Amino acid sequence: MPVRIQLDKPHAHFTSLDTITGRVILNLTTNETVSSVVVKLEGESRTRLSGPKAPPATSVSRPGELGGRNDRTELEVHKLLYNVSEVFPSAEMKQQTASNAGYTMRAGQYEYPFQFRLPINNNCALSNSLYSNLNFYGARVELARDTEKHVKKTLPPSLTGFPGEADIRYYVKVTVHRPQFYKENRRAFSNFKFLPIEPPRPPDSKQETYARRQHQFAPGPPVVPRRKSVFSGTSRNSSPLSPTGPSEPPRFRVDARLPSPAIITCNEALPLRILVQKQSPCQEQAILQSLQIELIAYTHIRAHDLNRVESGSWVIMSYSNMAVRLGEPAAQEGSEFRIDDALWRNIPLPNTVAPTFETCNMRRSYELEVRVGLANGLAGSVRPELIILPLRLPVKVYSGIAPPRALLDAIAAQKETPPSLDALPPRPTTQTPTSPTQAPSYTPAAGADDAPPSYEDAMAEDIGPVDGRRRDYADMPGGGRTGTGLDTGVGDGKRDFSGGPRGRVDSA
Repeated sequence: MPVRIQLDKPHAHFTSLDTITGRVILNLTTNETVSSVVVKLEGESRTRLSGPKAPPATSVSRPGELGGRNDRTELEVHKLLYNVSEVFPSAEMKQQTASNAGYTMRAGQYEYPFQFRLPINNNCALSNSLYSNLNFYGARVELARDTEKHVKKTLPPSLTGFPGEADIRYYVKVTVHRPQFYKENRRAFSNFKFLPIEPPRPPDSKQETYARRQHQFAPGPPVVPRRKSVFSGTSRNSSPLSPTGPSEPPRFRVDARLPSPAIITCNEALPLRILVQKQSPCQEQAILQSLQIELIAYTHIRAHDLNRVESGSWVIMSYSNMAVRLGEPAAQEGSEFRIDDALWRNIPLPNTVAPTFETCNMRRSYELEVRVGLANGLAGSVRPELIILPLRLPVKVYSGIAPPRALLDAIAAQKETPPSLDALPPRPTTQTPTSPTQAPSYTPAAGADDAPPSYEDAMAEDIGPVDGRRRDYADMPGGGRTGTGLDTGVGDGKRDFSGGPRGRVDSA
């Protein structure tokens, strides 16, 4: 009895408020008895971490012990999304038959349409089914324990870059239930990519956040004035010339600046400014020799009491041997020079960069690293000293999928509405004690572990889907791991992803 799901995919990926439509196609070669056909829209975040290996035992292990090894593996599964729709039997058929009766279906092909609407926030179930908690690792069957740590946030993006360790996936599943206990139920899956809408952007503050470093170069040799030729009529009574004293060593400051708050967008170029300031009264020029911009991702993975941090990076651009002189030799102290942003303004972020997110057992954060290679020298010369100044900025990555205008208006209206008197806490009736007391603390509800989300699904019930630009998202590739981490605390696994251009620029 083959069964499959055919999804209608008008876009390369789905986002919040989209309606997923499709059909369940059931092919029967013989007559079959079916009790129901159930379609589910599911999203899950699954993590699997292994405990550290203890040092070898110094004595013979007792029966049942592992000889100094701890092979404990923790599996944590969260159902971020779970919607159910029964497409067979219909409501009329249920009323005409007993609840536990099956339906005999003749041989042939049957199609059942379905549709789901993707919410904005996750709705993590407090307990999962046994099927969801099972994990098959080689010949071993693992069972995930239930967890009480849940957060309510915007649904995270699809993430499959850590095979066997962590993944976030979304899919539509169909189950054909058969009443006979000796016949197994038939199932089929259809995965799809998900990229959430971005949170409300703050208004433009006209301010910048920055990372700053300064460097003082070693002092150069003293400048010796050129002697006049014997044919230039130099007076014999003139005093002999001597080298001038050493000038103040050249010192420069480098800033990497982003609009505040530091937000960058998927598939868009960086709104970055790099400034170099002269901080000493010297004749030397700052010379840009190399420039590299790299986006570093940190994926924080948790499986109950085990934690791990996986890091990866995308090189946006990298140039060397540039020899670009900044400013004029006669520039005054305090003069500021801007590095030409044409080097990176036409390079968008790779489509494998996922937006910043946080869910129950996983979260993603980013840093932008700018490495500026500076040298110095007088006009027509370059001194051999080269310094690389690394500048790091914590950034948030937004998906670039703007929410519908109606949703933003609903949020603005909610902020302007004052709270009702019924919603205010009652005033205490007891007298104020004369001795200082501890302020009453707020106890959150069981299972909640975070601030309320930016959007509420109740606001978006009557709001249509996103009709603006959709970004390309190819999900994170499973790059080769070049490091390992300790799963008891925080570890580091390093991955290098494809990025922007690398090369050299030769300038006069």
